[in-house]
Amino acid sequence: MKKIFVINGGQHFAHSGGKFNKTLVDWDQIFFNKENGFELNITDINEPYTTDEEVEKFVNADIIIYHTPIWWFGLPHKFKEYLDMVLTAGHRKGIYYSDGRKSENPDLNYGKGGSMQGKKYMLTTTWNAPETAFTLEGEFFNQTSVDNGVMFGFHRMNAFTGMEKIEGFHFHDLEKNATPERISNYQSLYLEHLANTI
Repeated sequence: MKKIFVINGGQHFAHSGGKFNKTLVDWDQIFFNKENGFELNITDINEPYTTDEEVEKFVNADIIIYHTPIWWFGLPHKFKEYLDMVLTAGHRKGIYYSDGRKSENPDLNYGKGGSMQGKKYMLTTTWNAPETAFTLEGEFFNQTSVDNGVMFGFHRMNAFTGMEKIEGFHFHDLEKNATPERISNYQSLYLEHLANTI
């Protein structure tokens, strides 16, 4: 049975209630059930947690799924705090051992001290920006993808732990154009994505 750890990084703040990220977790619960061969563990960063328990969730999982909205081209501050706290607490406790370098040759092997080899992760992001902002010439993100642009550092963070990336899923235009039809279509596409990648 595959062990799945889902982290809901949809912070409640200002005009954001984290509703769509909660919906994503609901979709995960449809897919990652015992009948399909999964054991599901979920953390919501808005609820109280202890860092040691969260480290154990990372270490015990086969696959970690991160759900995050993008605020001002980065993570919500509570989600960033969660990662800072939990990953730091995971030093020599199963997340990472060192930065990978040796004192006799400090110029080489940075980022190769992770302890989570054999584990995988998947990232989903939610945006007000439409997908065309990333793909069309002359549009805001200069034809740079989410993964190679805004979220590049996030992927390197996970590589630092030793995890392997599973192709993620990015949800666009969810503020000005969050119609029921759009949400329903995204549900079908997301569940199909899980079936094809996990």
